[in-house]
Formats: sequence, structure tokens, C-alpha cells
Amino acid sequence: MRKLMASFLTLVLLGPICAAQDGSVWGTKKSGWQLINTAERSDVFRFADDFKAYLKVAKSALTSNREVIRLARAAGFSDFTGNAQVKPGARLIINGRDRAVILAVIGSEPIISGSRVVGTHHDSPHIDLKARPVIGASGGLALFKTIYYGGIKKYQWANEPLALIGRIDTTDGRTIDVSIGMNPGDPVFVIPDNAPHSDTELRTRTYTNVLAGEELDPVVGSIPGENSSVVAEVLKQLSAAYKIKEEDFVSGELQLVPAAQPADVGIDRGLTGAYGQDDRLSSFCAARAVIDLKGTTRVTALAYLSNFEEVGSVNNSGAGSQFLNSTFARLIGAQRGSAYNDLDLRNALRNSQVISADTNDGVNPIFSETSEPSNAAQLGYGVTIKRYGRGFDANSEFTARIRSILDQNQIPWQTQTPKVDVGGGGTIGGFMSSEDMEVIDLGVPLLSMHATFEMSSKVDVWNFYRFMSAFYRS
Repeated sequence: MRKLMASFLTLVLLGPICAAQDGSVWGTKKSGWQLINTAERSDVFRFADDFKAYLKVAKSALTSNREVIRLARAAGFSDFTGNAQVKPGARLIINGRDRAVILAVIGSEPIISGSRVVGTHHDSPHIDLKARPVIGASGGLALFKTIYYGGIKKYQWANEPLALIGRIDTTDGRTIDVSIGMNPGDPVFVIPDNAPHSDTELRTRTYTNVLAGEELDPVVGSIPGENSSVVAEVLKQLSAAYKIKEEDFVSGELQLVPAAQPADVGIDRGLTGAYGQDDRLSSFCAARAVIDLKGTTRVTALAYLSNFEEVGSVNNSGAGSQFLNSTFARLIGAQRGSAYNDLDLRNALRNSQVISADTNDGVNPIFSETSEPSNAAQLGYGVTIKRYGRGFDANSEFTARIRSILDQNQIPWQTQTPKVDVGGGGTIGGFMSSEDMEVIDLGVPLLSMHATFEMSSKVDVWNFYRFMSAFYRS
């Protein structure tokens, strides 16, 4: 009986591992850490430090946009302002309303003959303030009224120090940057959970409904004025600090994000932990890869960082907009002059090769049963080729080309297909595929995806950057 029980436990606990090591090539794959030498290991950690420095300031699409443009200008990129700039080797910035950006290195061949595009998004799940954001509440406190953005597990945002960031635009033409909670000594904002001493009637709430959407309201103040309420005092202080009036919140883009800073995870420091790695991880890799290109590439290389992917790529800075197409048209028009016509744009898009880069969930060591082990991605095992099925995969010939680039550059790679009828997700790739561009979805796996603190493998991030660099040069 004991032998039978031991055999049963072995099958239950080791079954997924055995399935992945059943004699196929996938069972022989090594961790990316086992494939690098001492010098490359130093490169991995150096790149991770640069990534953490970016994440420290890039807490939103607005601040990511600003930081990427700063990095590009420091590397010699210029704002695209006129047709004369579009010549081989030119390094250009096309700013999409401060919320999306395209970095371009113009190739020696005409853009109409082909290009290499890495498309990402640099928005992440967060909590927005409502237009009338400050209310009074039970207990004599003032709260922010909010509406969450993107796919979050709402309970994860309780008891978390939050920062308020964004911008306010006023009727007199001012743009005011807001940042509270990001610097040492700043106050933070916290959504209070209920104490275990008094939560009996709440304990029947299910996994994702521990907090409701209308309960994601952090404390913003607690001290009343001598002759005024806590709400009035909060509004008074905000108005004084930013020289605004209460109605100005209506034309504000203010969001609450985790105040915690990026950190190394694990005694070996092999993981980067930070908020917003979905998908500022891909955005940083794409931007750095194009910034680091040397000389003049054969074809034009573009890093396209879009907005609003977590809510459907909407608005005029999302991938569903015409920003990318318009940028192609402007660049081609600069090359073709008066001979330019719409067919030039159509041909340029058709001849483009695109990486739709976005992170994916990795095998969770605690909840491994939520992955299908023979087709799941693991942290540390390289770039992920995403295979969805149902018509959402890249063409087989383009997939083979991408595999060739990975193999030629000795970049480890793996695949990801979610459990059937269980997992899912999507990227901006569909918008570019609909323009007749050749598109494939790639990423690297995360732990705690969409949480307030996500984890990635440093060697995966470095290898993703290496792949994008090779793709731009291909």
C-alpha cells in the first residue's frame, strides 16, 4: 500500500516535469543562465540595472514616453520635423501626443522595399482618478474616488502604498505634472482592507471579488480644518500645491500606481521585481535595441511604443489608431517627394516584418496546474514564441525566419500556448496584421503578471534585447 501511495504521489508531483522530459528536444533545453560565459553574465546584470533605472521613472505611458525620448536624444536621435532629415542613417523621434512614440533609424534601402518594426505597449494596469476625485467617508476620512484600468485582481491593490502621478491641463493653457509618493519623504495613498477582527460577513466573497470596483478608494486625508471638512482641506492643499481649482481635475489624467521601487529578487539576484513590466519590459528592450544600432542598417528599423493596450488599444495613441500608418506615410513621402501615392504606403506596410512584443505569464511554482506543462514558458529559458491557434499565429514561413534569427545568434527560445478553454490574452499584433504586415507575437515570461509587483528573469530580458537587435539588422 505504501508503495502504491508513493507511486501515486510521484505521478501527481512529478507528472508535469516528466511530461516535459519525455525524451523530446524540449526536455534537453538548458536555462539561459547555463548558456552564458562570465563576461556575458556581467552584461546581463548591467542591462538589468539600466532596465531598473528606466522602470523607476517610467511608471506610466506618459512617463515612459518622456524617458524613452530622453534616452533617444542623449544617443543622438532628433525630433522629426522635416523631409530633409529622412536620409540613410538618420535617427529620428516621432512623438505621438506624449503618450506613444516611434524611434526610427532610416535604412540604406527605400522604406517601400521593407522595414523591421518592433511594436509594444507601455501602458500597464493601474487605477485612475474619477473627474470629481475627492469624497468624504465614514470615520471622518477623505478618499479618492477611482476607476480601475486594465485587467487587475482588485484585492492586490489593498494595503499597498500608492503614488499619484499624471498631468493636469488648465483652461489658461498650463500643463502641470503631478507626482506624489515617488520620492523619499512623500506621502502615499493606501486602500484600507478590513481587519480579521471584524470581517466575518465579508468572508464569503470569492477570489476576484474580495474588493469591488467601487471599493478601490484610497485614503487621501484625515485632518479637518478649523472650520472646514477633511475634504475641503484636501482640496485646499492640492489647489495650493499645483495652483489649480477643483474643476481642473476634469481635464486631468491622474493615476495611482504602486510606490514601491524596482528591486532584485532572490538571493542570487536573478530576477527583476517591479511594477509595470507588462509591457514596459518589451518597450525598454525595443527602444534600447534601436538606440544601440550602429551605423546605417540595410532596412529602416522602428521601435513603436503604443498606449492603451490594456483596454483595447483605443484612442489616438493606441495601436488601433493611424499613428503608425501616418508615420510610415510621412517617412515614405519624404523619400518619394511628389511621386508619393497611397500604393507606396500599402506596399511599404506589406513589405514590413513586425515583432509584436508583449510579456506572457510563466509557469508559477505554486500554481503550476494552471499551465499546460508541455507548452508553457518558464522563467530563464529564453524568448517566447507565442502560439495561440485559431488563426492568430504568424505564418509558418515567418515563424521559421524568426527561429533562424534566434538560432543564428544563439538566443535561447521556447513556446507558449495557454491551457485550452482556460487561458488567453492578446497583443497589438492584430492591428498590424490587418494592415497586411507580416507579424509574429513574441515575449518573455513573467511571474505575478498584472500584479502590483511583477517578476522577470534578467537573462530573458537581456536575450529579448539581443533578439530585437538582431532582428533590426536582419
